[in-house]
Amino acid sequence: MKTINTDDFKITSPKKLSDLPTLVDLKATKQELKEALNETREALSDLQDKMYAHNRYGVLICLQGMDTSGKDSLIREVFKEFNARGVVVHSFKTPNSTELEHDYLWRHYLALPEKGKFSVFNRTHYENVLVTRVHPEYILNESLPGIEEVKDIPKDFWKKRMEQIVNFEKHIVENGVIVLKFFLHLSKEEQRQRLLRRLEKEKHNWKFSPGDLKERSFWKEYQHHYEEAINTTSKEKAPWYVIPADDKNACRFLLAKAILDVLSQYKDIKFPELEEKVQENISFYKKELSNEK
Repeated sequence: MKTINTDDFKITSPKKLSDLPTLVDLKATKQELKEALNETREALSDLQDKMYAHNRYGVLICLQGMDTSGKDSLIREVFKEFNARGVVVHSFKTPNSTELEHDYLWRHYLALPEKGKFSVFNRTHYENVLVTRVHPEYILNESLPGIEEVKDIPKDFWKKRMEQIVNFEKHIVENGVIVLKFFLHLSKEEQRQRLLRRLEKEKHNWKFSPGDLKERSFWKEYQHHYEEAINTTSKEKAPWYVIPADDKNACRFLLAKAILDVLSQYKDIKFPELEEKVQENISFYKKELSNEK
């Protein structure tokens, strides 16, 4: 397999999405990619156990991508070796009536990871500068002061929202949350093929919605807004990675490796040491348990 530096997929300066690959050749077979993923997720699982015991950091994994980019199956495959207590997945749908009674970040605050745990956001707080930007009429549901119609939305509204999101992420990073954001970069042709497969294979029919085709018609708008959001909000402590997503096996491996590469840099994450008194008496405790009848 080709040697991989996952920093190559990290956004450290402004990029055009159209210049970034949706497919990468890792010089590996499908089986080799699956084996590499298995090795990587086992290492992640071991690290998560250590993080749980260490109890100082939480990890927030943010996943964004166009419809059919493979977020659901990626979550299943990347985190399948985790202890169930160590990872919580949140799939953010259209805000409900309770959520709309609060600011747009409220429901995301509630879903932040506890110390020692992972939270995976399947679609994220970035929907508030993506979907709502393509469909600005959705903003009216938020009952914001001074906004009664779409024409009332100020010109600097989206810029301010992205500033708020940057500040939100800065705040949680400074309080012990490791933030990693991934855009699953899918080509329009690959999306077409995946939508066709949903229609052709009966067991996948349930995944298809006519709304998928409606949103596909906004492809250029979504790409433009993703590009702006990624370039504006990719920061050193809360970076974006643009992961080629046309090959699901390669995508899953690259994303898992990126997470492992970052977390491995935290040398302070380790199992707590036993108290000196307990350490000194281990042989006594072992003897007592061994002699128990």
